[in-house]
Amino acid sequence: MPRLVPEFDYSADIEIHPVGPGPFGTRMEGTITGGEVSGDRLKGRIISGADWLLVGPDGYGRLDVRFTMQMVDGAHVYFQYPGLLELTPTVLSLMQGADGGTDYGDQYFVTTPRLESGDERYAWVNQAVFVGEGRLQPGKRVEYRVSRVELGD
Repeated sequence: MPRLVPEFDYSADIEIHPVGPGPFGTRMEGTITGGEVSGDRLKGRIISGADWLLVGPDGYGRLDVRFTMQMVDGAHVYFQYPGLLELTPTVLSLMQGADGGTDYGDQYFVTTPRLESGDERYAWVNQAVFVGEGRLQPGKRVEYRVSRVELGD
């Protein structure tokens, strides 16, 4: 049975820009203005990226996030992930600029990050499956704790 092995945490500062309604829901673009990753094998900062969030009529937001991290040793790791965010009243008010935050488990906020690097020091990310859980923090910051899926006995 697969098991989850904690791998890293990361945070991102996001500026939200409404795009507007469309045939599949309301689209929002979130420019990532900064952030960092911290773990035993990954440490660095976000250098560019964005989230193209689709808010559906079912009360969930569908994430489409892509960004590049520069590791402390100068290597680059590309992150891309879909995700699902439950749009509770608290989440909606925070997205509209209210103060405060949420904790892990306050809402369904799950991602499946896919990482990619051409640097051989980080080749292990190319052959790993990850799952993450998110929370919203003050100052338009999101935080995630990410685990690697490992096969068990």
